Amino acid sequence: MKKRKILFALILAGVVLGLLYRREELRDGLARYLGGEFRPGKNDEMKLFGSVEYRQALLGFRVSGRLAELRFEEGERVTAGALMAALDPVPYEIQRDRQVALLAQAQANLRKMSRGSRPEEIRQAVAGRNQVRASLNLAEADYKRMANLYAQGAVSKQALDGVTSSRDQLRAQLTSMESALNLAREGYRTEDVEAAAAAADVAETQLREAENALADTKLYAPSEGTLLTRVAEPGTILAAGQTVCALQLARPLQVRAYVSEPQLGKIRMGMRGKICTDASSDFLWGTVSYISPEAEFTPKQVQTEDLRTALVYRIRLQVEEDSEGLLKNGMPVTVLLERESGTDR
Repeated sequence: MKKRKILFALILAGVVLGLLYRREELRDGLARYLGGEFRPGKNDEMKLFGSVEYRQALLGFRVSGRLAELRFEEGERVTAGALMAALDPVPYEIQRDRQVALLAQAQANLRKMSRGSRPEEIRQAVAGRNQVRASLNLAEADYKRMANLYAQGAVSKQALDGVTSSRDQLRAQLTSMESALNLAREGYRTEDVEAAAAAADVAETQLREAENALADTKLYAPSEGTLLTRVAEPGTILAAGQTVCALQLARPLQVRAYVSEPQLGKIRMGMRGKICTDASSDFLWGTVSYISPEAEFTPKQVQTEDLRTALVYRIRLQVEEDSEGLLKNGMPVTVLLERESGTDR
């Protein structure tokens, strides 16, 4: 009879322990105790639930054009700085060549104005002035003779007026030639030179703009990552800024988790924690890098019974290293934060 009672008691104890073991809190506590990770009297671990969070970059060209190539397939690893896609460069090469010619023209005009007139032009202006001066001297002599004859009544007033008009025209022409010679010797005005310099600067700026547009026909990976989606295919006419592909960035790798208000006071920036997944028995280390200042309702992917409808605070852990690629975007994880010494439990 005693043996039956003892056997019944053992069976009952086994059933009770089995039911208790089904509870996640006891199971995890026993696992940590048996694994040597929990020691009475020392800091234990705070258990949180969350998911892996990768950042994404939607890549596109700053200029429009026809997509010539897209070098990576979905799921392929991309290194930082790798050429991912390219537009047809011919229209932008033509525009650049045109700006090169316009810049050369503007620079030549600036050199011409900066140097002033050539010696040949000055000599030509001197010769023209001397020729007009000689003609004026002859006209002055003719006027004097005609004035004497007119005073004697030997010629008419009309003849004197004709000689006077010729002399005055030559005087005006000589003044014009003198001014032209002075301009040739002094060169262009300062304002004209400055305007030519400004035109050259504008042409140079337009050339840089054309070269920049040509460079923008190539799309490079901003960071290491994985190509998620090919939005466009070669031959597609793209507008400026239109998405070509989506890149999942390898870094920063983060985990988003949630804590209740009673637990919030136990979490500090810089706390380290283990990140565990159902896919592997290994764990990774992460560091708390963000604590939300606002409460929010628990998201649907957090499936713990106690937190399903509670207001929680979002925290973010920066994963220190995942060389084997254990974590995938959106993967549910369990975070075991190491409590700091002196922190309330």
